[in-house]
Amino acid sequence: MKVIATNIGEVTEIDYRGKKVKTGIYKKPVVNGIFLGTEDVENDHVVDRRFHGGIDKACYLYSADFYDFWKSLYPDLSWNYGMFGENITVQGLNELEIHVGNQYQIGEAIVEVSQPRQPCFKFGHKMGNSGILKQFINTTFSGIYVRVLKKGMVKPEDKMELLIEKKSNPTIAEVFYCLYKPELKRSVLDKILSCDELAESPKKEIQKRLG
Repeated sequence: MKVIATNIGEVTEIDYRGKKVKTGIYKKPVVNGIFLGTEDVENDHVVDRRFHGGIDKACYLYSADFYDFWKSLYPDLSWNYGMFGENITVQGLNELEIHVGNQYQIGEAIVEVSQPRQPCFKFGHKMGNSGILKQFINTTFSGIYVRVLKKGMVKPEDKMELLIEKKSNPTIAEVFYCLYKPELKRSVLDKILSCDELAESPKKEIQKRLG
């Protein structure tokens, strides 16, 4: 896997259903790279820390491979890397193959996969169509949140190299599917809920959906 773009965003105010709402989802590439801190990306702007930033969501990665799929659905949008609110756009990232708890070296940083991204209304607003939320959920293209185990710079063209693979843990795609369609086999659900490296927020949401 290889870093295609590194992205940060300023706080942007949007009009949502007659209310002014602030968001940091409008990210654009920065050619000199970004610095991954323990709880967020340096100089990036996180507005709502209930859902972004913190230990389990210090940095968000999305696959460059899926951009063409979305461009075909929304050809009239002005496209740039960072479109999905990701800090790092990665070539070769595949949620079907990435397990929760996997550790990677990216540039100077070492990260651990913690959970998939769940889209919110701000994403729909940015894309100009709230229907994209359902489309996003019906793919495996969630992207990944990571914990930062070692802080450091990440630049375009850096490799994303696997250091530790947790094959016994669920994949990001399995967790993402379970968050919205929890009719998986009980053995898969148990594997997800017992995964030590999976962040607590998706565990609680899955347990709540199961009743």
